[in-house]
Amino acid sequence: MTDRTCLTIVLAAGEGTRMRSSLPKVLHSVAGQTLLAHVLAAAPKGEGTSLAVVVGPDHEAVADEARRARPDAATFTQHERLGTAHAVLAARDAIARGADDMVIAFGDTPLISADTFARMRAPLKAGAALSVLGFRAADPTGYGRLIVENDRLTAIREQADASPDERRITLCNAGVMAFDGKTALKVIEKIDNANSKGEYYLTDAVTIVRQLGLTAAVIETSEDEVRGINTKTQLAEAEQVMQARLRKAALDAGVTMTAPDTVFLAADTAFGKDVIIEPFVVIGPGVSIADGAVIHSFSHVVQASVGKKASVGPYARLRPGTSLGEGARIGNFVETKAAVLEAGVKVNHLTYVGDAHVGANANIGAGTITCNYDGFDKHRTEIGAGAFIGSNSSLVAPVKIGSGAYIGSGSVVTQNVPDDALVVERSRQTVREGWAKRFREKKLQNRKPKSG
Repeated sequence: MTDRTCLTIVLAAGEGTRMRSSLPKVLHSVAGQTLLAHVLAAAPKGEGTSLAVVVGPDHEAVADEARRARPDAATFTQHERLGTAHAVLAARDAIARGADDMVIAFGDTPLISADTFARMRAPLKAGAALSVLGFRAADPTGYGRLIVENDRLTAIREQADASPDERRITLCNAGVMAFDGKTALKVIEKIDNANSKGEYYLTDAVTIVRQLGLTAAVIETSEDEVRGINTKTQLAEAEQVMQARLRKAALDAGVTMTAPDTVFLAADTAFGKDVIIEPFVVIGPGVSIADGAVIHSFSHVVQASVGKKASVGPYARLRPGTSLGEGARIGNFVETKAAVLEAGVKVNHLTYVGDAHVGANANIGAGTITCNYDGFDKHRTEIGAGAFIGSNSSLVAPVKIGSGAYIGSGSVVTQNVPDDALVVERSRQTVREGWAKRFREKKLQNRKPKSG
């Protein structure tokens, strides 16, 4: 469809009151990405395309998310809630600029694909004035039915208005439509509000297209793809479908997952070759995992990059800003944040590394922490290549540990350490021979017998 220009209008003005949340419906997330961002990612893009997002009043956060997800998006406000056709006309200025095709989608259908948008435009190129997306519902109750005669869509019949025969139809309206750009505005402007709710329904476009002597077509997709989100239950169901898609895509790309149903991925997770993901791993947004890396069980990774042949976990947490070099090893109960760990670094257990840079092949012992926060500001720790940080050490930032330096176990380091130096900062051990025996004897002599 690259030879035809396209305007996509995404309606994101729904209230979503059944979500029981102060967060606008389309800003809820599936696979680490908002519902709206999923739809905008699938919408046509590139040369000859334009994008308009219709938001409700006082929903600047939705407009901001639209521009973040698609910087090419223009936003329009539907000030009154008067139906889907009324919402489309909020973007009248964008429609008036003209396009060969106009696609209308909804911001709460995160599972829709770019391929489906492309298929919807195909009938327009063949001469149809309108194409409507439909699906075969397992239970069609409550959905508008698509009435098709001789391969042409003749009507969309709502459940309340459908005859007994029409109610047996399983082909249902998904709500997504594509209009021929030459007649789109004319058709939508003819939609009236002569219904019980006094609203302007986009579904009436089918009748108007036929009254104008034009044709309407149906494009079918799966029920899963057009799931609309109105409740937290539906949000969870969409998450399940999306996770199944992401796991299959990862497996098909060569990622090894021994128990894929226990692994949670983000929509933007990037994998290299021969990656292994063990059971019960959670990967949030902004994660890349390079060739040969292993993420062991019960680890949580978000906004981090894992280098080639690196090992993470089990029970590790990589927070935003973490970058692991080739062969780096992060062990059990280790947490990192805003930390660059170069190639070969070992942080094997019970350690926190935050706001830090760790040079290649350094070793950080168990119980070590970078003390990066003073109650007001964050400070950085620099650890040189090949440094050895003994167990149970506290590095009080800002501080620099030189390359090849050795920090004795249990030290509290508050000053910079030169290259190849030894630092031991702890009290001298005192030994009193026989003290424990004398202490026990004294306690036993002074103990009074307990009364019965």
